[in-house]
Amino acid sequence: MISQKHRVFFEVARQLSFTKASQILYISQSAISKQIKALEEYYKTGLFERHGNTISLTPAGKLIYEKLEAVQEIQNELHQQMPLLSEDFKPQVTLVLGASTTISLYILPPVLSAYLTQHPQVQLSLKNRNSENILKALLDHDIDLGIIEGINKVSQVTYTPFLTDEVIAVCSHRNPIKKHNLQVQDLYNIPLAIREAGSGTLAVLEDALVQRGIKLAQLPVRVRLGGTEALKNFVRVDTCLAFLPRQAVVKELASGELVEVNIKDFEVHRTFNFIQRKGTENNAPYKNFIQFMKRQYSKME
Repeated sequence: MISQKHRVFFEVARQLSFTKASQILYISQSAISKQIKALEEYYKTGLFERHGNTISLTPAGKLIYEKLEAVQEIQNELHQQMPLLSEDFKPQVTLVLGASTTISLYILPPVLSAYLTQHPQVQLSLKNRNSENILKALLDHDIDLGIIEGINKVSQVTYTPFLTDEVIAVCSHRNPIKKHNLQVQDLYNIPLAIREAGSGTLAVLEDALVQRGIKLAQLPVRVRLGGTEALKNFVRVDTCLAFLPRQAVVKELASGELVEVNIKDFEVHRTFNFIQRKGTENNAPYKNFIQFMKRQYSKME
C-alpha cells in the first residue's frame, strides 16, 4: 500500500490542482500542502513548479507519478490474484465496466445478456455515469474498461472506436413548434432543456453549435437535467426543445409522445469509444469482451 503522502501527491499530480485534489480527497488545501511539503523534504527536491494559479510537475515529480501509476496497477493485480490462493476459490472472471448513460440504458442490456449467456463464468459490474465521470473512474482505477462519447485526449488512455450515434432535436407532441422546419438561428428564440455539464451528449451539441458560429451560453437554456431519462421525461410535458440521442427516444417517437424537430443543415453525430488505461490493452478478458461487443452490435444494426 502506498503512503498517505504519496496518495495525496498522486491526486494533485493527476489533477494538476491542489483545489481539485482537496475536493476529491475531502482534505483541506492546507493539509494537502503539508503532505506535499513533507514529501518534497523526504525526497530533498521539488515536485511541483508554481506558475501563478497553475502548477506543473518537475522531472522528479513526473518520475514519482509514473512509478505510483505502476504501483497502483500492481495493487490491482494483487487484489485480483490473491483469491486464487484460497481453497474455496471457484474460477471466475470479473469485469468492471463503466459506460455513459446512453450506452448503459439503450445499447448494453441486450449485448451484455448475449455475452453472459456465452460466458457463464464471467461476473459483470457496470457503473452508469456521464462520460466525464467514467473517464475519471478509469483514471482512478475504479473501472478497467469504459465506453464514452468522443475522445478527451488524455495521454494515459487508449481509445478504440465502438459505434456512431445521432443526437436529434425533439419536443412534446403538444408543442406547436413541431410543425415548423427550423433554421439553426431560430435556437436563439426557443427555450431549451439540456443535459448537465460533463455529459457527452452536451459536449457534442456544443461542438456542433460552435461549428455554426453559436455559443451555447448565448441560447435561452431554461433547465439543465442530469441524465437522459430525466431530460426525456421533462420535455414530454414541457414546451422546451431538447437534444437527445436517437437511441434514447425510439419508443417515444414511435408512439407519438415526442416529435423529431427538423433543423435545416444542423446534424449532431457522436462516436462512442472503448477506453482503457495504457498498458492494459492486452488484458485477455477485456480484449475478448471488446471484440464480442463489436461483433454483437454489428448484428443488431
